[in-house]
This record gives sequence, C-alpha cells and structure tokens, in this order.
Amino acid sequence: QFQLKESGGGLVQPGGSLRLSCAASGFSLDSYAIGWFRQPQGIQGKGNSIASISGQGSRTYYPDSTKGRFTISRDNDKRTVSLQMNNLKPEDTAVYYCAAARTSNLRVGPELYEFWGRGTQVTVSP
Repeated sequence: QFQLKESGGGLVQPGGSLRLSCAASGFSLDSYAIGWFRQPQGIQGKGNSIASISGQGSRTYYPDSTKGRFTISRDNDKRTVSLQMNNLKPEDTAVYYCAAARTSNLRVGPELYEFWGRGTQVTVSP
C-alpha cells in the first residue's frame, strides 16, 4: 500500500530546531520527487512548497521564506526524506505535509504531487 507518513513535529521555541521525517512505504522512493508543504491548522488545502528534492537528490528547491534555514535531504535506501529546520520562527507554525510526485525530476507546486501524507503539527512559540 502506497503510504507517506510524517513524524518529528512538536512544540519548539523561536530560534530552535526540529527535524521532520517522511517515511515512504509501498513504493520505491528513488522514482519520485518529494516535497514538503505547510498550511496553518484549520485552513483547507496543502499550502505552499517549503522545500522540494528530485528523485536522486541532485536538485533542491527552497522558497525565500525557508532558504538558508531549512534543508531537505533523502535516503532512498531507507525510504525516508528529512527536513531539517533551524532558526524557527512563530510564522513557521503550521501543519507540515510531505508529498510524492511520480517523476524523478524536481517538482515545486502542490498541484504536481499525487500522493500525500496526513501531516505533522509544528508549533513555534515561547
């Protein structure tokens, strides 16, 4: 069964760090681009891209809001994609989703991703 499952969310103080993980099961990860998205809780939709990575990990994308603070990486053998988040800010508070696109090329927009996890909550607060 094709499944993505996020973990690692929680409560952190401003300036702190969290590492999110996205575990894939039921498919071979190296044929899929992976993206992380976020959306404030209670708002419908999957939100905007905050980091994306190509199938072999050679290409990555970050919007200005996360560039220099977030790092996406993947281990295809372990079927996991990680998102290291540093210098977190209150505006980073949201539900974070990982998603897979059936291509090894880099993909950015949420409309290009076919498979989604259920999300993990990240709260940045003093």
